Amino acid sequence: MYRVTEYITYNPISHNDSVVKTTALFLITSFFVLLTSCSSISPKSSQLPTTQEKEFKVDLPKKIQEFATPAKIEALSPHEIFQYRLGPGDFVNVQVWHRPELSQDHLVVSPDGFIAIPRVGSINVMNSTPDEVQRMITSKLEALYIKPEVTVRVNEFHNNKAFILGRVSKPGVVNFPGKGTLLEALALAGGLPDQGKEASLTKCAIIRGNDTVIWIDLQDLLKNGNMALNSPIKNNDVIYIPEASDDIIYVMGEVVTPGVLQLKNGMNVLKAIMLAGGVSKMANPQKVFIIRQNNLKGDIIQVDLKNLLEHGDFSQNFTLLPNDIVFISPSGMAKFNYALEKLLPSLQVLNIGVSTAESFGFMQKLRQQLWGQTGFVNSSSSTTTTITGTGATTGSSGQ
Repeated sequence: MYRVTEYITYNPISHNDSVVKTTALFLITSFFVLLTSCSSISPKSSQLPTTQEKEFKVDLPKKIQEFATPAKIEALSPHEIFQYRLGPGDFVNVQVWHRPELSQDHLVVSPDGFIAIPRVGSINVMNSTPDEVQRMITSKLEALYIKPEVTVRVNEFHNNKAFILGRVSKPGVVNFPGKGTLLEALALAGGLPDQGKEASLTKCAIIRGNDTVIWIDLQDLLKNGNMALNSPIKNNDVIYIPEASDDIIYVMGEVVTPGVLQLKNGMNVLKAIMLAGGVSKMANPQKVFIIRQNNLKGDIIQVDLKNLLEHGDFSQNFTLLPNDIVFISPSGMAKFNYALEKLLPSLQVLNIGVSTAESFGFMQKLRQQLWGQTGFVNSSSSTTTTITGTGATTGSSGQ
């Protein structure tokens, strides 16, 4: 049997002083309990939400944004044979055979869609094909010349364009030399800017006219090669790629590096915690909480990470949604250490318990403050040590 001996140098203490200091010890202990009870956040699980898009599920959640299906893209795509139509900014050559005085090079289509031809005047060519413009000029000249031969050629195409906004390297206007497609537009805009290895294009919107918005799942198009989603682009379409920071989650509490994480496709609780560096030594793995926004009131569900890892129970490894908060609760020891740090800031408490209280000097510190006593108890199989003032003695205890 091990024996623990306490060597303490006592100072004379009256009975009343002993009562007062015992009361003080009780008050300090109560203060410990108070600090421990309020030293950390303690979420409470709420009833699972009934809203379908906010429901906690292990598998992938339903996409909040409804992406266009291949059938919808096909229905919104033009089916007529592609013909280029003139518009503002185009450069046009008009040649009349054997009539150099009528021929014109590098005619610029004005913002209102007109070009000027000698002996003919201004002609509205807005949204007309080169063949249609040729027939218009020929009909005008036939009143002045016998069988004029007119050729219309487009030198520079500026009316087959799209506007690309958002997260691309070169946002702005892109011009297509032929039929425009979504992938061609993204390539002309320089693709994704350099934002690290984890950056990726996830979705984009094609805004057409005043009342049509087509959302494209770029993950399916680019990673899975679903070319049915490579939508044709019409003139003056607006292509918008949202910022990557639109979809984020928050990891808080007892993890190595708490903070904001970009939400990747299919990210779950375990992956989010590991991306945050894993749980710290002071974490309580049985109390991990997911807080999910649901209008003005959120929903909370508790996840037992310890059961997930020890028994391979992935039934609670929920897939996360944008703006989810993952909170890892501290353990009871973490709360106790927090209380000690507040009570004795000068004492650097790392991992304190009954067996280590003496070795850290906490008990003798309290004894000296309350009763004026010095010394400490060293529990071991063979030795006990006492310290009185500045001297030290070592004794032995048998078994």
